[in-house]
Amino acid sequence: MITALDLYHVLSAVVPLYVAMILAYGSVKWWRIFTPDQCSGINRFVALFAVPLLSFHFISTNDPYSMNLRFIAADTLQKVMVLGVLFLWSHLSKRGSLEWSITLFSLSTLPNTLVMGIPLLKGMYGADSGSLMVQIVVLQCIIWYTLMLFLFEYRGARLLIMEQFPDTAGSIISFHVDSDIISLDGKEPLQTEAAIGEDGKLHVKVRKSTSSRSETAYSRRSHVSATPRPSNLSNVEIYSLQSSRNPTPRGSSFNHTDFYTMVNGKSGVANGTSPRNSNFGFDEEKGIVNGNGGMFSPVVAAKKKVNGAEGGKDLHMFVWSSSASPVSEGGVHQHVFRGDYGNEHGAGNMGDHHVKGGQREAYDEYSRVDPMPKDGPSLSKLGSNSTAELHPKSGTEGDARPTSMPPASVMTRLILIMVWRKLIRNPNTYSSLIGIIWSLVSFRWGIEMPAIIARSISILSDAGLGMAMFSLGLFMALQPRIIACGNSLATFAMAVRFLTGPAVMAAASIIVGLRGVLLHIAIVQAALPQGIVPFVFAKEYNVHPDILSTAVIFGMLIALPITLVYYILLGL
Repeated sequence: MITALDLYHVLSAVVPLYVAMILAYGSVKWWRIFTPDQCSGINRFVALFAVPLLSFHFISTNDPYSMNLRFIAADTLQKVMVLGVLFLWSHLSKRGSLEWSITLFSLSTLPNTLVMGIPLLKGMYGADSGSLMVQIVVLQCIIWYTLMLFLFEYRGARLLIMEQFPDTAGSIISFHVDSDIISLDGKEPLQTEAAIGEDGKLHVKVRKSTSSRSETAYSRRSHVSATPRPSNLSNVEIYSLQSSRNPTPRGSSFNHTDFYTMVNGKSGVANGTSPRNSNFGFDEEKGIVNGNGGMFSPVVAAKKKVNGAEGGKDLHMFVWSSSASPVSEGGVHQHVFRGDYGNEHGAGNMGDHHVKGGQREAYDEYSRVDPMPKDGPSLSKLGSNSTAELHPKSGTEGDARPTSMPPASVMTRLILIMVWRKLIRNPNTYSSLIGIIWSLVSFRWGIEMPAIIARSISILSDAGLGMAMFSLGLFMALQPRIIACGNSLATFAMAVRFLTGPAVMAAASIIVGLRGVLLHIAIVQAALPQGIVPFVFAKEYNVHPDILSTAVIFGMLIALPITLVYYILLGL
């Protein structure tokens, strides 16, 4: 039976976190103590030092040899069950989509365990529950967040291929991505170069587009405003409310007719079938590039004013971002066709391509294309996240899917490269791995950390919890609306977060044999508010960021009464 003293212990553990969050909120919203630039500095400190060292402290002091395998199995089974249902839904239902599958997985299985879970569960069920939460944190950092990155990068790679190679994706046998590209999230202006090898297959190179190439390749230059770039050292800028690009759709120099001519000529096709025409092709009679191709998918953040501050100021979240892209969220994909593999026909002359050994030698010239062609792509608003994305008017996303994709091995290698590049730029990756290694060594041979190092870490890690909540309060205050996605979607997200997640966790726990206090801990931790890292990913890749933002902010406000209700009901 839950007593008043038990409730007091819970409140004494959790209320100080809300005090830090409310003070931060009032410092920006009511008292105007901090400007957006100063909030950015605070968030950068938390992302670079406080949160990674907090993770290291919890993980390194947890005994890995006494982990509760049944509890871990229940948590893993919950996520596998949700993934299985979402996989079937996305493949069997007409309404299924990869984007919604990722969002629903985040909402139902990835709570805020590190910041909220550990102090809350310690207040409810004692210190032993804290070690169980640390085990969940370790699995989240190493397995589930990496899986999330994999899904997001897969989505980015698929969109890039669908836009650049709508008819020839199945012929791609290799991707080479320049080392300065760390993500396919669509924020960076990317340029793809395709070359046909002797086997008639496509070899694709992905690189960043440069201003010099843009000036040469396009007949109309896009106007770029002088806005600051984030530091490549910190990369903690998550949520920016500034716009730095005004993209103009233009045609592509990739000619699918030439590709089919070459492939059919090399393979000795003599069936009389004419090459397929592509809506990205070159019109020889008019001498212009057909503008119907959806070759570009820029995502541009709109300028806003937050609390009287100009829209050019950055708004940040305290979780590390591994993206080294410009602050603007504009992304323009170019495609350059090169008939001779590895041979460039002059730097910057991106409109020409030569087909050696074919029936003709064509020179495509870029012509001026209206920003909003009547029959071409159109800009559509994406809900309340103040972004715009280029979509073809004809059909939905499902209609735009290519008939084939590159081989699974090619796609897997590309995605693993991008995930690895993001992970090695994330300080939480290093803090988690080093913490696990130290815990394995220290608990195996009884080695204690030198006092000088332990004290240095504890000074910052002790501040990590309060600073994380303070940073979350700053983030809440800088948002235009607490419920960014609308009332109906917010209600749906809260139902998934606080009802579906705990229900699936209860079923998984019963299946693996959890009973008593362990069952209660499993259910309550599944009813914690939404985790911060999934929101960061959603914002970086522009996949329902308004829904995840609402789940983080509004979910944090209602989490305490909801978890208390679970705690009281389970204690009856």
